Amino acid sequence: MTTPALRAALLAWYDANARDLPWRAGPGAARADPYRVWLSEVMLQQTTVPHATPYFLSFTRRWPTVSDLAAEADGEVMAAWAGLGYYARARNLLACARAVAAEHGGVFPDTEAGLRALPGVGAYTAAAVAAIAFDREANVVDGNVERVMARLFAVEAPLPDAKPELKRLAADLVTADRPGDWAQALMDLGATICRPKAPLCERCPVSGFCAAFARGDAESFPRRTKKADRPRRFGVAYLLTRDDEVALVRRPPKGLLGGMLGLPTSEWRGRPWTDDEAVEAAPVSARWHDAGEIKHVFTHFSLTLRVFRAEGAMAAEWTRRDGLAALPSVFLKAARKGLG
Repeated sequence: MTTPALRAALLAWYDANARDLPWRAGPGAARADPYRVWLSEVMLQQTTVPHATPYFLSFTRRWPTVSDLAAEADGEVMAAWAGLGYYARARNLLACARAVAAEHGGVFPDTEAGLRALPGVGAYTAAAVAAIAFDREANVVDGNVERVMARLFAVEAPLPDAKPELKRLAADLVTADRPGDWAQALMDLGATICRPKAPLCERCPVSGFCAAFARGDAESFPRRTKKADRPRRFGVAYLLTRDDEVALVRRPPKGLLGGMLGLPTSEWRGRPWTDDEAVEAAPVSARWHDAGEIKHVFTHFSLTLRVFRAEGAMAAEWTRRDGLAALPSVFLKAARKGLG
């Protein structure tokens, strides 16, 4: 494979076809805002561009600089994050923002190593910010780039075992020439042309360099190891109402949905809850009745929540029914089920 020719073809395509995204400076721009690049990369982990974009616009309107975000109360940021999922990211977001504000004068470090030293910043995010915001020669490898590499080189090893090889292959294509644009060009190619299903090989600017295309089976790459069945857990969500209000509690800061407001729940365990067990585990004594169940899928397990409802009182953050939209989706689903 001729690396200069491949790079030239992909960068020319990117110059003409780059996605217009609110956190980008555009092809050939001197530098993007590190805060906006970092924020977008954190939001885009496990989230699509269409879903993340309104959150990004809302955050940057409300907190236009990293110092503004750092000064905000935890609860306000967690509430604004609700709906993006993977709530540990929101806690890491605040920890990183506060470190940049307190230890770096509100200015992001401009090297991959300096970024990696910030709390909550992993290898991928550090590489992405270094390349895109500071035009550093960094190897930025996300799921899109892994797919492109697996097809370009027809890598037979299945994911996730193939990750080190795919990262090495991607690194061989990185040079000091336009590293930020190169990283974004690969991302855009994977997102719009080299798609997981039905790749648009006839429109691909680098199909002439692609081993999988030459074989005629691009869609079969990357190879994947069969996933194990997702474990199932069971719990009870308690919908305690008082006139037009619902009782919410803040979850512990650590763990799944940490720091978020939600309905009180039982523990989540490996077997279903009986009616008697559900009532016994309730946060307060009341006339609880079964209001149905909901199912929700997390990354590592699926959850079935029985919803029990009652009228009553308890120490809680009482919220009007029309103010529940900011709840994490699992609790919003449970509340809607319980409210009918």
